[in-house]
Amino acid sequence: MTGPHTAAPSRRDSADVSPGPRAPGWRRHLPAYLFLLPGLIVFSLVMLYPTVQAFNISLHEWSVVPGKESTFVGLANYITAWHDPIFWRSMVNGTVYVIATVIPQMLLGLGLALALDKPLRGRTGFRVLIYIPVISSWVVVSLLFRYLFATDSGLVNTITGAEVDWFGGRWTAMFAIITLGLWKGVGWAMLIFLAALQSVPHELHEAAEVDGAGPMRRFTAVTIPAIRRTIVFVSVLLVIGGFNVFVSVKLMTAGGPSDWTQVPLTYLYRQAFSFLDFGYGSAIAFMLTVIVFAISLVQLRLGRHDDEESPA
Repeated sequence: MTGPHTAAPSRRDSADVSPGPRAPGWRRHLPAYLFLLPGLIVFSLVMLYPTVQAFNISLHEWSVVPGKESTFVGLANYITAWHDPIFWRSMVNGTVYVIATVIPQMLLGLGLALALDKPLRGRTGFRVLIYIPVISSWVVVSLLFRYLFATDSGLVNTITGAEVDWFGGRWTAMFAIITLGLWKGVGWAMLIFLAALQSVPHELHEAAEVDGAGPMRRFTAVTIPAIRRTIVFVSVLLVIGGFNVFVSVKLMTAGGPSDWTQVPLTYLYRQAFSFLDFGYGSAIAFMLTVIVFAISLVQLRLGRHDDEESPA
């Protein structure tokens, strides 16, 4: 509040406190660029350069023999993969594995997270027990499940009294592989969902309860919208991880019998390191990358569409 004896600020005083000319955009963002530079260098050396080099290999009949030059073949390796029935069989097996593991992992993980989010006695111990398979070695648990599903001395056949040759057929072997994937992955989904549930404000549930909403109504109208982005995040990572299954298939079936349980990475590994056809192996890798990227993009778009339609 200014009185009659208060002097108004002069034009000169106003000019003294006015901001100076703005620096160019690149100068204002220079500190951020400098902080990002080390990570960008590491990313380029570890990820970008190998990716470009792998794509270059996929365009060649790549030779690992010293003194023998590699031959440029263009898209021939991709055309071969497109007409390769075993490659598409591996993609079908990978898709079956993804569907059979991702959906149950999300449902079981969310259900366990909801149960362990409540003030139960010993819930910390249960969380640890469920999460232990996640941090267990893939090699160890793959060999363990191979023993459990063994035909003669396997624990599964011993308990059930059956004589199933689990690794003698395509779908029985895939069942054993899928069972391992479920057992090992549920704990990870549970942990992520549990963290998301603990970030949901209790006031939202209390307000819904005051309005007369029951447990199921609160779950569908409060919990699910609040953790929708986490659901999308978990689904994308599980799909990517499902298509990248390798160790369990390699150690439990090695793609057999007769290539009927090949998945993309085991078939890629066989072409590159058993037949030394690195060009064809790289082409398979890039085709798998494009397919998984497209699926992940669709998942992210659907998740974003749900966010736009959800009420604020």
